[in-house]
Amino acid sequence: MVANSNYGGSRLENGSILSLTSSVLASPAGEITLTSEQKVYDVVLKQAALVKRQLKSSEDLEVKPDIVLPGSLSLLNEAYDRCGEVCAEYAKTFYLGTMLMTPERRKAIWAIYVWCRRTDELVDGPNASHITPTALDRWEARLDDIFKGRPFDMLDAALSDTVSRFPVDIQPFKDMIEGMRMDLWKSRYKNFDELYLYCYYVAGTVGLMSVPIMGIDPESQATTESVYNAALALGLANQLTNILRDVGEDARRGRVYLPQDELAQAGLSDEDIFAGKVTDKWRNFMKKQIKRARKFFDDAESGVTELSAASRWPVWAALVLYRQILDEIEANDYNNFTRRAYVSKPKKFISLPIAYAKALVPPSSRTSNPLVKAG
Repeated sequence: MVANSNYGGSRLENGSILSLTSSVLASPAGEITLTSEQKVYDVVLKQAALVKRQLKSSEDLEVKPDIVLPGSLSLLNEAYDRCGEVCAEYAKTFYLGTMLMTPERRKAIWAIYVWCRRTDELVDGPNASHITPTALDRWEARLDDIFKGRPFDMLDAALSDTVSRFPVDIQPFKDMIEGMRMDLWKSRYKNFDELYLYCYYVAGTVGLMSVPIMGIDPESQATTESVYNAALALGLANQLTNILRDVGEDARRGRVYLPQDELAQAGLSDEDIFAGKVTDKWRNFMKKQIKRARKFFDDAESGVTELSAASRWPVWAALVLYRQILDEIEANDYNNFTRRAYVSKPKKFISLPIAYAKALVPPSSRTSNPLVKAG
C-alpha cells in the first residue's frame, strides 16, 4: 500500500492494483497521463520482478564460489569497513541496528548508505554551490561504471561488489540522481503529485535499493510487490517528515517543499512561510500534512514485518524514531519555522527496545495480513 486515496493515491492490496482510475488523469486536451504514483509503481514492479527472478534462479542453479584475485579481498574488506565507519558516524542508531544483520547484508547496506549520502551531499554538502547539472551527469556516468564493475575509488568498489552479489537494479540509483537535479532548478511544488515524485526520487528510492539486501522472510506470504510498496511508503514518510521538520530552514534558503495548491486552500502563501509566524491557519494546515505523513508510516508497517528476521530491527528503529519527529512538531505547537523538532536521547533509549520487540514479531499469517497474496 503506497498512499491514502484521499490524497490521490490508489490503494494496493493482495499485490495488485484494485483501481488505477485515481492514478490516471485526463489532460484538458483529452490525453491520458499517468500520475507520479503510477510512474513510481511501474518502477516498483520492475524491482520486484528482479527479486522474484533471483529467488527462482537460486532454486534452479548451483551457486558458484566467488573468484577472488590475490590482494583484492583485503582491499574490498577495507572498503566495506570504511563504509561502516561512515554509517556509524552519521547514522548511529541505524548502524547499531545493522549489527544484527548477517555480515554480507550488513556490509551491503553500508555500501548503499554511503553512496546515497555522497549523492545527497552533492547538492546539500559544503560544495553544493559549485554543483552543476554537468557534475551530476558525471556522477551518473560514474554510477554506470560501478554497475559495470569499474569502480572509481574505494567506496565505489564496495557498492560495485554489492550490486554484483544482490539483485539490485540501477534505476532507483539513477532516480535519486534525478532528485538531485530537481533540487538544482526547482524550489516550488504546485501540488502533491509533484511533491510525491520528488519524495520518491530522493528517499523512496532508498527503500527500493534496500529490499534486495534486507531480504524477505522465507515464511512470508506477502507478495514481493507489496513488500516493495511498503518500503517505498517508508521512504516517502521519512522525506515528508524531513520536509515538515525543516520548513523554516528550507525557507531561509528560498525553498518551499509544500504543495502550493494546498497552501492556497488553507489561505496561506509563500509570504506566510517566509514571515515564520504560527497562526491558526498554519496549525490547521500542518495537522493535515502530519496526518498524511503518518498514513505513509502506517502503510510501511505491514511490510517491515515481512522482511528477514535479522533485517527488521534497523528498519523498525528508523520507522519508530522518525515517526516521533511528527509528535515533536505537534509538541512545539507546529512552530517548525524557528524550532527544529527532534527526538531526545531518553526517548530514543525508550523507543529502541520497542522497535526490537516489534522486530521479533514474525510475518503475519495468510488470513490476517492484508499484504498476502490470494490463495
